[in-house]
Amino acid sequence: MLPIQIEKIYLDEKAEKDSVSQTILKALSNIPVERVQDKRALIKQFFSMPDPIGVGKKHLLITHFYGRRLKPCPGTSNHICCGYYVINAITNCPMDCSYCVLQGYLNNPFLTLYTNWDDLLQEIEAFLSNDHQSLLRLGTGELSDSLALESIFPFSQFLIPFFSERHNGILELKTKSANVNSLLHLNHRGKTVVSWSLNPSKMIEEEEMRTAPLKERIEAARRCQEKGYPLGFHFDPIIYHENWEKEYQQTVNQLFKQIDPQRVVWISLGGFRYPPKLKAIAGERFPKTKVFLGELFPGRDAKFRYLQEIRVEMYQKIARWLREMGPDLFIYLCMESEEVWEKVFGWAPSSSRHLNQLFEERVKEFIKK
Repeated sequence: MLPIQIEKIYLDEKAEKDSVSQTILKALSNIPVERVQDKRALIKQFFSMPDPIGVGKKHLLITHFYGRRLKPCPGTSNHICCGYYVINAITNCPMDCSYCVLQGYLNNPFLTLYTNWDDLLQEIEAFLSNDHQSLLRLGTGELSDSLALESIFPFSQFLIPFFSERHNGILELKTKSANVNSLLHLNHRGKTVVSWSLNPSKMIEEEEMRTAPLKERIEAARRCQEKGYPLGFHFDPIIYHENWEKEYQQTVNQLFKQIDPQRVVWISLGGFRYPPKLKAIAGERFPKTKVFLGELFPGRDAKFRYLQEIRVEMYQKIARWLREMGPDLFIYLCMESEEVWEKVFGWAPSSSRHLNQLFEERVKEFIKK
């Protein structure tokens, strides 16, 4: 079930005959369809509307993607990054988190599905073939939620079997949903990590609209665990607020009541951060949001962050609570400096490349289990 009601489908005539398009149209047979020749004019028209982001989420564009669909995660200069690669399978998200960076990033307001999947798989195959030595991590959860649209078109049916046969590629599906039914019968061979973004229940209710409640996310993770999937969890963004310690500790405790730490391949910690223009956009769309009320200051990358001492305190405490549940958990910081790593863990990767090597060692160790 979709988290939002699609009001209209725009079908690019160049994609009309694709089998993927036909599958989507069949799944949404009760939704009106308009065929379009010039999607640029359509996009321009929508951007002239009030709240084009919110309106765009209710309109589905089915089209082709032209150009590269596999790119390095846009890391931050002077920070340690994990060497992850982003697969552009879907653009935009039917969920609506107040802090979502996509609100000020995308040049297309529509919920967009790309139907030329053969081109994408060929691009991934060529990319993996260029590096037979490294174990490369790729994922779909940066430009949308990886599983939010599974009821329309189960992308997992393409990607999970594909990666199960690749010796040097690991897929991560990152979600705030509980849409895992289509994954449970697939032979993944341990080459797909299913991961969830987590925040306390109150924060989810107030700031992560149309996402699954915490309880449902954890239950979905438990179901994937039973089918042998490696699991990942992302405490990101960690939002500093009154009672944050109590609420995040409760979240950790709730997680490991159902999840075996031995099945968790990685956990990330990342403090709330945002580019300068996001605050005005989010404030207009979410006048009741509280995430921007704290004291945040521009860093070397121009993104606003909490003071370093606040971030370090949050990371140290959450990491300690996690270690109490699983001493061997692989915990890393997202987009933080070497200095912050040192203060939190007492050590730091010497470079982004070094962190990527640690990931590779962890994944190889995990696959052998």
